[in-house]
Amino acid sequence: MRILYCGDVVGRPGREAVIKNVPILREERKIDMVVVNAENAAHGFGLTPAVCKDFFSIGVDGITTGNHVFDQREIMPFLDSDKRIIRPLNYPSGTIGRGSMILETKEGKKLLVAQVMGRVFMEALDCPVQALEKVLDSATLSLNVNAILVDIHAEATSEKISFAHCFDGKVSAVFGTHTHVPTADECILKKGTAYLSDVGMCGDYDSVLGFEEETPIARLKRQYPSERLVPSKGKGTFCAVLVETDDKTGLALNIERIMIKP
Repeated sequence: MRILYCGDVVGRPGREAVIKNVPILREERKIDMVVVNAENAAHGFGLTPAVCKDFFSIGVDGITTGNHVFDQREIMPFLDSDKRIIRPLNYPSGTIGRGSMILETKEGKKLLVAQVMGRVFMEALDCPVQALEKVLDSATLSLNVNAILVDIHAEATSEKISFAHCFDGKVSAVFGTHTHVPTADECILKKGTAYLSDVGMCGDYDSVLGFEEETPIARLKRQYPSERLVPSKGKGTFCAVLVETDDKTGLALNIERIMIKP
């Protein structure tokens, strides 16, 4: 199976980059499944049902989120009603939405997508390892799912790497998101799991993580919160990672970073 995972979409530049590039890549690279992290897609904070529908209409199969998942209140009922969108698994029991989903190709191949949030420099959530272990109790590579993709939405690189090694050989891929900065450490771990510390963002890189520079600079100089962050209005770069899995084992065969500049 060939799976494309797109990094954090930030504002209009990020949305436009996804809408422009996903259909082309899907055809040219013979991609079976496309998943997008869209937690900053709606004006930089959260996402809306309209954004989700725009992505689904151009060939996106599933959407992940992160710590900004609840920023736009109108997304709340959508998180429960549409099974193609998830929030981190390790939110407390009873939180609206779901933390994993199973997507199916036209040929009947099943991809399990799960997301956890890190806890270093992040919110105090439940254990991400234990949360994923519960999901994997009923989902096994090459047995009842063909591939398993896990997004760890986290700040600390060490936490992401440790998490990946913990599940090496049990999932097809572990990809990091949240920092909006693409890393160059793509690899296949010893037992066959593809890994990348951060996919990067789909957004305007002539900015501060997809936002206009003025407010972050003011915060840097004054050391206190000032105006609300404003998404950059420049052209968006498309960042993603492509992983190919073995149909027999579900483990990774190849991993490739993709960056398409405007």
